[in-house]
Amino acid sequence: MTRVELFEQIIARQSFLCVGLDTDLNRIPKHLLELEDPIFEFNKRIIDATSDLCVAYKPNTAFYESMGARGWEALKKTIDYIPKGHLIIADAKRGDIGNTSKMYAKAFFEDLSADAITVAPYMGSDSVKPFLDFENKWVILLALTSNGGSQDFQMETLGNDGVPLYEKVMRKAQEWGSTDQLMYVVGATHPKKFEDIRRIAPEHFLLVPGVGAQGGDLEQLCHYGLNDECGLLVNSSRGIIYAGSDSDFAEKARASALKLQQQMATILKERFSTVMV
Repeated sequence: MTRVELFEQIIARQSFLCVGLDTDLNRIPKHLLELEDPIFEFNKRIIDATSDLCVAYKPNTAFYESMGARGWEALKKTIDYIPKGHLIIADAKRGDIGNTSKMYAKAFFEDLSADAITVAPYMGSDSVKPFLDFENKWVILLALTSNGGSQDFQMETLGNDGVPLYEKVMRKAQEWGSTDQLMYVVGATHPKKFEDIRRIAPEHFLLVPGVGAQGGDLEQLCHYGLNDECGLLVNSSRGIIYAGSDSDFAEKARASALKLQQQMATILKERFSTVMV
């Protein structure tokens, strides 16, 4: 999916919502545990309930890998089930030396058919570029994350120029890939930083975790973070998929997703009224 196609989907669905599929056997409704593949059945019902309200899904691969072969199978079935027109993000946070990154890229882009993958930049260009060699695929680079530990390294200034590490990472990465290949992860828990982020990367899409369970404010981050093609994919995981814990969990998930989508529709209409149908 190209950047233009992604923007078209955002306008068509009046949404820039990404639903995170962080599916944990210990948290899904108990009645699903009786089924042959409870993880896939849970995901299937979440997808059925939310696909018209979002433009992307983001399975966090750790929740599937932790279950071994059956988890990987559930992940593949989930990705295959997601309707066309949705960006599929493998939240894998990979990043290793060149040959290893190439194998990671093949696993997620070729075997699983994901559209995008989250990548850790700590090892530098040769750990990131192999992912960028795949046509019509996205690298989503960790930049300024939503967790508390983001303060440990990402906000640290190096040398005498006063520039934080996350900014140096973002500027350097723009030498490796275009705005049609590269996104950044920027947490919603840093809303005022989005003004700086847009100065650094005005045209890139940003994957924004931290709205919902982590307390990020949608209105505030849009005020600072929207660009001329929306430029935001706002992720909510626990706040949607675990909105309910009984047999009506899918309906509760839809209600939670709908609340966010309606907020997004209002924001989009205000900003892009000339292209909204």
